[in-house]
Amino acid sequence: MKCQICKEPSVINLRPHHMSLCKEHFLSWVPKQVEKNIKKYKMFTHEEKVMVAVSGGKDSLALWDILNRLEYNVVGFYIDLGIDNGINYSRKSKELTLKFAKEHSLALEIISLDERYDVNIIEMAKIAKKANKVCSSCGLVKRYLMNEITIKNDISVFATGHNLDDEVSFLFGNTLNWQTSYLARQAPVLESHGNFARKVKPLCRIYEREMAAYALLRDIEYIHDECPFSNGSRTIYYKKILTEMESVSPGTKMHFYTKFLNAKNEGIFDVIDQSELERLHPCPSCGQPTSSKQCSFCILIDKVRIEQNKN
Repeated sequence: MKCQICKEPSVINLRPHHMSLCKEHFLSWVPKQVEKNIKKYKMFTHEEKVMVAVSGGKDSLALWDILNRLEYNVVGFYIDLGIDNGINYSRKSKELTLKFAKEHSLALEIISLDERYDVNIIEMAKIAKKANKVCSSCGLVKRYLMNEITIKNDISVFATGHNLDDEVSFLFGNTLNWQTSYLARQAPVLESHGNFARKVKPLCRIYEREMAAYALLRDIEYIHDECPFSNGSRTIYYKKILTEMESVSPGTKMHFYTKFLNAKNEGIFDVIDQSELERLHPCPSCGQPTSSKQCSFCILIDKVRIEQNKN
């Protein structure tokens, strides 16, 4: 198969886009698509400082690489959750993130749960009585620390490496369960509110397969292991279903996602109650926005301190 642009041998067949590309043109095509997303959804400008959530995985490291190549003002942010579980998951992902930052002379902020709170995410989940739902505690911690770091560094934009496959799996699950409040909030850009930074997803229309190929061809070394607590995840199950549909009808994922965004723009979710945002006030313990007497993160940390004092 030949590259559609230069007629040299191609390295990837992009079936949803009806084209094949060689290494050189594929590695220039991906950043162009990301740039289109940034401009289309008005995510950020070259004048703004963008913090990229990096995990050591292919998508976040590739996003960091792409934004750097596009000459945006980027800084990485890594959270050391202390996940070992026999495979040293956190240690490996942290080492790869540090290696990438050093090789590309990129700034990197790191927060370690163990160093700051003397606890890892697994212990946190047990204390929160969510021993079988580490992902729930993980999401809470990440959201809190991401917001904290943007406030600390006076950063208005936070970028994550969610790709098209991630977005359609969330969309599929929320649609199956008619989680209208989640559907109303799902978007390429979540605008800032109060102390919350603007959150953006520059890879929202890039397939996971394309990101894997980009990382491989750019020689980006990333952690291949899945998080040990992702086994049995419904999101992964939904991804498999959608990938089977995509194999039969290329472009299915993109069609599903873009039609959803079009429906949102046409006002399908305008009737959803947005009053929770209006009820936000500073948490008395940490100052971050919350709709409760105390934010969920501070409640969890208080439980951690109580358990630590018992011992």
